[in-house]
Amino acid sequence: MAPEIERLLEDVRRCTVCAPYLSHAPRPVLQFSAAARLVIIGQAPGSRVHASGMPWADDSGDRLREWTGLDPVTFYDPERVALMPMGFCYPGAANGADLPPRPECAPLWHARLLVRLKRPPPLTLLVGIHAQGYYLRATAKKTMTDTVRAFADYAPAHFPLPHPSWRSTGWMRRNPWFETEVLPALRQRIQAAGLG
Repeated sequence: MAPEIERLLEDVRRCTVCAPYLSHAPRPVLQFSAAARLVIIGQAPGSRVHASGMPWADDSGDRLREWTGLDPVTFYDPERVALMPMGFCYPGAANGADLPPRPECAPLWHARLLVRLKRPPPLTLLVGIHAQGYYLRATAKKTMTDTVRAFADYAPAHFPLPHPSWRSTGWMRRNPWFETEVLPALRQRIQAAGLG
């Protein structure tokens, strides 16, 4: 890894910008290399990921790997997959659910990381409404469901997905087209990017 990227990642991992808003010490969690051919932008680490320091090392990560068809070895290879949440630190929880990602991270760090990716630009998965709102902006549809259903509109650079939490089980039952149309297209795009 280039020294400048190593320094940038050290800066990210030492970041404490959100510390005044957290009930715990910041622990930024990400995985990045300039060689990555797939970028996955999720929401924020959950409590299990905060404890382990390993991105997507929870039930949501298991489901995301199932959706993508990526095995853990490939998924956790930074030379192939970059894992960048909208908020790098666990935001905490309230009323039995995780809080939204802290708004400081993406504007502070994302562009500084993504500009270091090699060309051509990799495929970027936008997982959940926070990533879709930030990256798709005015082109996002009225609802996350509509945005995911219109996934082809965002090709070739972006691929919107729902968040793979336990809540997505009921959503998938109500939207069977996700498994029959979206997931096969997702796996095909990942294979075309030289993964899977």
